[in-house]
Amino acid sequence: MSHRPLPGRRSVLRGSLAASAALSLPTAVGAAPAFARSGRPTAGWGVQAGDVTCDSGLVWVRSDRPARMIVETSATESFRDPRRWRGPLLGPGTDFTGTTRLHGLPSGEQIHYRVLLADPDDPRRTGEPVTGTFRTACAKRRDGVRFVWSGDLAGQGWGINPELGGYRIYEAMGALDPDFFLCSGDNIYADGPITRAVALPDGRTWRNITTEEKAKVAETLAEFRGNFRYNLLDENLRAFNARVPSIVQWDDHEVVNNWYPGEILTDTRYTEKNVDVLAARARQAFSEYVPLSTLRRPDGRVYRVQRHGPLLDVFVLDMRTYRNANSPDDQPTDPQGILGREQLDWLKRELSRSRAVWKVIASDMPIGLVVPDGTNIEAVAQGDPGKPLGRELQIAELLRFVKHRRITGTVWLTADVHHTSAQHYLPSKAAFTDFEPFWEFVSGPLNAGAFPASALDGTFGPDRVFVKAPTTANVSPAGGYQFFGEVDIDGHTGELTVRLREQDGTVLFTQALQPGLVGQ
Repeated sequence: MSHRPLPGRRSVLRGSLAASAALSLPTAVGAAPAFARSGRPTAGWGVQAGDVTCDSGLVWVRSDRPARMIVETSATESFRDPRRWRGPLLGPGTDFTGTTRLHGLPSGEQIHYRVLLADPDDPRRTGEPVTGTFRTACAKRRDGVRFVWSGDLAGQGWGINPELGGYRIYEAMGALDPDFFLCSGDNIYADGPITRAVALPDGRTWRNITTEEKAKVAETLAEFRGNFRYNLLDENLRAFNARVPSIVQWDDHEVVNNWYPGEILTDTRYTEKNVDVLAARARQAFSEYVPLSTLRRPDGRVYRVQRHGPLLDVFVLDMRTYRNANSPDDQPTDPQGILGREQLDWLKRELSRSRAVWKVIASDMPIGLVVPDGTNIEAVAQGDPGKPLGRELQIAELLRFVKHRRITGTVWLTADVHHTSAQHYLPSKAAFTDFEPFWEFVSGPLNAGAFPASALDGTFGPDRVFVKAPTTANVSPAGGYQFFGEVDIDGHTGELTVRLREQDGTVLFTQALQPGLVGQ
């Protein structure tokens, strides 16, 4: 890895933190008091960037009132001779959020940006600028690529605990200076209320920052929006967002646990029982709070391929929107499966077209780990180690396609199960053998309950090379077992190294993979 040094990046972070601190956040129990809604527009929720390519990026902000979004960019943090971008008007229709697309940027360079919010009636009246930075992808491979991934934030009632420093894992991830962060789903827990205090087994008390929208399960659009705003109360997350662009996918807890299209809830906490209604509201809030351009297309797609120069393509899956109903998952035919036919065909087509050295398949659910939903199956594997059945049939079709099309450099990354592990899938150990060996790496949670290791399904021959998980369910973040992963691609050799890390950055497991191979 040969990343160039980044002059002034610490100063950028200090400036962003200072700006965020100066702009007090809305009232939350245990948080700073609300600011007075007078004067100029303010952006106390910080900034984010996403959809970063070799020459473009998407910048996000939220205002406290109607405002015009303006973005200025510069090659230096001094913002001498800045380039100005006129963004959208921010209003109640998008909960005062908005994004601005920056294009024509230099490849492989650090982009410094600042967002100003202007009074729509008097453009001369602007709020205090909020600064951020990101690095565009390099059109040449020499600089390599480094990114981090994880998932599962504020789950099982474990929210922002100021006594423990809040979401500390973001500080450890940011210290690695990654090119981007891949969030593998469960960005919020819309079905998980946050209370002020939770008693821990050892007699201590976990104390949360709380908000009105997190006092119950999310059903209204306002409540889904409030779930996203809740996480932005954490200063570690806001500082990380200002430094590191994101690639974000969704899973179940953005709506409700283990949901599928057409489901009618029996959960007595909900007055709105139709999951499709809840999912539509959740998707709107997701589109407002995540810098992701495909959600604004007519088809509103979450799945897409994010290209990061010649070394890396990230294939971001959506295993939620197009799935069939959860069931025992043992049917001999399953044309819809977990991806849906259209998405599976898209994935096969884009994998075959990709010329990137590495093709990371960002899967919001694991392949060979059994994830139950009561007596039904929530993910892919159902525990039967024999021939593929149910949703396994689509995975078998994809693995066969990769083998016969000789597609090189595929690696699977996921989260979801609230522990960390590395699985090596081997035809020699599998019931289905028409594929080449591949690796699947699991990480998470970011700040949620940790759970014991999932059982393995032998259909695709997984060998669990490494695992770290608690022996009891729902261990709080105070008890450890919070994880993220790092992927480092060397620009000279093309070698890809995966490191599974703990919350403080400690490396638990390392695996190096070689480029140019169909299986390994």
